[in-house]
Amino acid sequence: MILFILFLAIPLIEIALFITVGGAIGLWPTLAIVILTAILGTYLVRQQGVAVLREVQSSFSTLNDPTEPLAHGAMILFSGALLLTPGFFTDAFGFALLIPAFRSVVFRAAKARIKVSSVQFQSTMSTGGTQQSREYTYSSRSDADVIEADYTDLDKPDGPSGWTQPRD
Repeated sequence: MILFILFLAIPLIEIALFITVGGAIGLWPTLAIVILTAILGTYLVRQQGVAVLREVQSSFSTLNDPTEPLAHGAMILFSGALLLTPGFFTDAFGFALLIPAFRSVVFRAAKARIKVSSVQFQSTMSTGGTQQSREYTYSSRSDADVIEADYTDLDKPDGPSGWTQPRD
């Protein structure tokens, strides 16, 4: 239902903004602003995308958790799509996603809503003839919650159950 409301509300907001801005400054300046924000957005997305790609590569080479750089990369990609979409509202949100502090806030908010039950990966890296290996396992379930045991059901009747016994 939320997606339906967004798909309905965002175009209506964009149309209202186009009418308002176009009425205030005219048609050609409005179109020029839309085109300039797309060009500027493309430049900024490319610049920040390369920087985040370096961060992802660095986290892989140092065998660190790449979750945050990957999330920043996805947000930059999404911001590029928003900036290429004609409109003032989508441009504002797209430019906001290009601000690293804003992306960090979005990442922390998303991370708080996502529950990871378990993660396991192993990586090996060769540097200068030596190999480093790191294995990482995370589980939200502690072993204190698991009890292993053998049991015998004492309440089980020896004969057939009441469901399968013939009627008299």
